[in-house]
Amino acid sequence: MNRPAFWGAQGSMIEIRKRRTRLAALGAVALLTTAAQAATPVPPPANQALARDILKQLIEINSTHAFGSTGAAKAIQARLLAAGFAPSDVQLLIPADHPTKGNVVVRLRGRGKARPVLYIGHLDVVEANRADWTYDPFLLTENNGWLYGRGTIDMKGQDAAVLASLIRLEQEGYVPDRDIIVAFTADEEAGGDASGIDWLLKNHRDLIDAALVINPDGGEAGMKKGRKLYVGVQTAEKIYVTYQLEATDKGGHSSRPTPANPIYRLARALGRIDAYRFPVHITDTTRAYFAQRAALETGQVKADMTEAGGPSPSPGAIDRLSAEIETGILIRTTCVATMVDGGQGESALPERARAVIQCRVLPGEPLDGIAKALEDAVADPAVKLSVYTPPTPSPESPPSPAVIGAVASVAKTMWPEVVILPILSAGASDSAFTRAAGMPSYGVDGMFDDLDDGRAHGRDERIGVTAFPEDVEFTYRLMKTLAGGR
Repeated sequence: MNRPAFWGAQGSMIEIRKRRTRLAALGAVALLTTAAQAATPVPPPANQALARDILKQLIEINSTHAFGSTGAAKAIQARLLAAGFAPSDVQLLIPADHPTKGNVVVRLRGRGKARPVLYIGHLDVVEANRADWTYDPFLLTENNGWLYGRGTIDMKGQDAAVLASLIRLEQEGYVPDRDIIVAFTADEEAGGDASGIDWLLKNHRDLIDAALVINPDGGEAGMKKGRKLYVGVQTAEKIYVTYQLEATDKGGHSSRPTPANPIYRLARALGRIDAYRFPVHITDTTRAYFAQRAALETGQVKADMTEAGGPSPSPGAIDRLSAEIETGILIRTTCVATMVDGGQGESALPERARAVIQCRVLPGEPLDGIAKALEDAVADPAVKLSVYTPPTPSPESPPSPAVIGAVASVAKTMWPEVVILPILSAGASDSAFTRAAGMPSYGVDGMFDDLDDGRAHGRDERIGVTAFPEDVEFTYRLMKTLAGGR
């Protein structure tokens, strides 16, 4: 087609304007996309406020071993009933011989297309001394981007996220393909004498029987220096067993010391245990963890993790990984002294000295071999070793592609940069009971915590002000994904 002579210049200007318009539109889309990626989804304002209110209420109920969890269980029951759950679907269950160790089990009924999914979360917390804390541990305190309080990360924060998510599903009229059960339980922490999940399995198995178990207490969302790194799916955990070391003698006056002094004998035994290192044992879960975690690292750490994720890591790589607490505890069984006492008066030779040794044993290692290794390390027949707290066996759960895929699909919509890792927990959790009962159990948590500044069980326990609502949203989305429905 012939064009007028002036069309060239004018046509060029028109094309330039069109191109600029398209570029501006593309720029606007890019900015919106970047903003959307930068803004992590959080729950609707009403559910955010509810979750925060639940967290505050739970933190301010003292549920340490001495006080028990019944008060917290009753508060949760009241919230569920107020949210519209049928009384028959909200069971407050209290052992007759432990009235302070209450549990509550709630069921969101589905279409019965598959066996239920069970969420478990303990309500008890470890002790906290006000004199040691910057803030009152039993008041939720916000300061400088953090929420402080005993249980914020272990695990009343996760309890609040699960409860708020369940109430949100109920209020939305959501009907899952299969029932969602949540058990809020007693006595998971140290000193427990009425483990809620163990008691429920023995006395009310029908209420909590499920195809799979999600335990936020066993999960880990790791970050360093504010950078989110990974969301872990815990498929296994170390088994804990506690021993007592004891040395005895006839005693006497302190002015007549003898070489059989039980305190010195015990101290030498403890020194030998401190120097002992159990053999390296990299499980299938840990090998997969290192292989994938290596992608997040650089330099020597990356090289060492890559080796540990393979069949034959070098001694140098093992030594360097062992030197770091975070990785060292994953590749061998550990035993450590946690309590010691001895003597009966300042002017008397001790007649007895005792120490408590807690061991965290890798899955698959024979427990009788642990006691033998300790006796060999002590190398003193006058120092007697006995079981103080027996172990609860905890078999590994098979790495389920369906569960790991569900976690990945949800996590990637919220934090595209993170990787999903199978993990073995160095600490123990209530998943030991559900695994032993034949229910595959997975630790999953979206509450990002600083790997270099973990404060669970410690002074000034805290979670991030932004990390908490993000975990609430993650919990809600994962519940829906695992349960299906509409």
